[in-house]
Amino acid sequence: MTASEFEVLSIFRPIIYGNTAVALTQKERDALPSPDHTHRWTVAVGGADDLSYFIKRVTFKLHDTYPTPTRNIDKPPFELHPWTITGEPEIPPLEVALKAGPVHSWQYDEIVFNDPFQNFLNLLTQHPPTPLPKVKKKPVPFHLANPGSFEESKGGTPEFWTGMIAEEAERLEEARKKVITEQERLRAELIEKEQEYEKLKKQVAESAGAAA
Repeated sequence: MTASEFEVLSIFRPIIYGNTAVALTQKERDALPSPDHTHRWTVAVGGADDLSYFIKRVTFKLHDTYPTPTRNIDKPPFELHPWTITGEPEIPPLEVALKAGPVHSWQYDEIVFNDPFQNFLNLLTQHPPTPLPKVKKKPVPFHLANPGSFEESKGGTPEFWTGMIAEEAERLEEARKKVITEQERLRAELIEKEQEYEKLKKQVAESAGAAA
């Protein structure tokens, strides 16, 4: 049997990770040791199913300014509740943030296991994943690659669905068209400037010749 005849058994499990941020009220901020703290947030790893049958620990690495920046969660739900985050210049006014409600930022991914040992394979097959919904009922969670999803993600817990790939492809195609349009505009502008330059250069040459 040749190497090309071997088949690799791959099995995946969906996983979701991200965070939810909620603006602190002025009263809550006044009670904290630092006035720079603006939000209460939760960071988590999980999904629609209990993943503790193959995930035994999740390590969260926070910014070094936090006490104990590396923290381990040894049992589900694999959530961490650092009390606050520090504000940045772009943060909206308090009344705006409170009115907007929680902001959810989540990422969908899949962990792929190639040729797992038989015992682990048996464990995985005993826990089939919950399929993604086929119909979009809630907005897709906010992600930096899709800033437009920020508005949709506020005020409720979003969810992932099977049409996400098609939606992302549409966004990429729209972005590609915008880039092409901008390239054509800049190209036309460059041609116009070059023609104007040649015209001015010719005028200067003719003026110099007449003066001579």
